[in-house]
Amino acid sequence: MTTALAHPSQVNPLQLIGNAQPTSGQYLTFTLQNEIYGLDILRVREILEYSRPTTVPMMPAFVHGVINLRGNVVPVIDLAQRFGRAPTALQARTCIVIIEIEGEDGPLAIGVLVDAVNAVLDMEAEQIEPPPSFGTGLKQEFIRGMARTEAGFIILLDVGRVLSVEDMAGLAQVAGSNV
Repeated sequence: MTTALAHPSQVNPLQLIGNAQPTSGQYLTFTLQNEIYGLDILRVREILEYSRPTTVPMMPAFVHGVINLRGNVVPVIDLAQRFGRAPTALQARTCIVIIEIEGEDGPLAIGVLVDAVNAVLDMEAEQIEPPPSFGTGLKQEFIRGMARTEAGFIILLDVGRVLSVEDMAGLAQVAGSNV
């Protein structure tokens, strides 16, 4: 558990973020190419040990493939490549985090390839700062906020923007017709 660092004299930074509005709650933290990221735990469905997905022709480079999850075709996204970086190096702790995003026809499951899952942390609203305008190497709209911890900052991702509904719905439709 992390310690809240309240600054009562400051404006609540969450008011500055707009639609993302990170709040107090639990966040799944994971490592991706030596950086620590967090996802709202309410978006996480499950964590799977890595197994090689089925590749699908004509997909963008960041689509690692598709897996069968209890009879459903689930696209697996290499998050590092989605961020414009080198592909994730497969290691002993590499895993697939299954998350849900809102699609036009209801929830849509997407697998996200990460180096390792770390922990679930409780975050207070006072620990979460607005996304910086520079220096993260990510598009600003991908970042929901920056969580302050004793060990440094955790980049909280806005899953709805990193994995936009339009992009992922199109991938799921193509994947379903090719598998």
